[in-house]
Amino acid sequence: MPFKQYVEIRRVALVNCGKDYEKLVVIVNLIDQNQALVDAPDMVRGQMNFKRLSLTNIKIDILRIPKKKSLVATMEAAGVKNKWENSLWGQKLIVQKRRASVNDFDRFKVMLAKIKRGGAIRQELAQLRKQQDFP
Repeated sequence: MPFKQYVEIRRVALVNCGKDYEKLVVIVNLIDQNQALVDAPDMVRGQMNFKRLSLTNIKIDILRIPKKKSLVATMEAAGVKNKWENSLWGQKLIVQKRRASVNDFDRFKVMLAKIKRGGAIRQELAQLRKQQDFP
């Protein structure tokens, strides 16, 4: 399967370390072979190393080095946030954040719910086996 995610202007990326961890940014210009100029609605435009970026499949239609106002408008029009939250990767990160924020009592309630659900599944399976005369 050929590689499809290239570092290019207009590509949306996820910051994977540093103070802007897990923020979605847009590559607005390439500085050199190791760095890009990135911008996002909730951060100051700046340079970032490619090692700190994880490329996504999302692209938006912008010109090189757009003004902040036009970048924000284009991102909202393209629905970048909705696309990200509906992607499998975004959903996985949302679940990880939710699990990290629960306390011991919430984890205990989840454990009890799993036990209860497992018992209900076992009872239903036993009834089906009884009806089908399986050993």
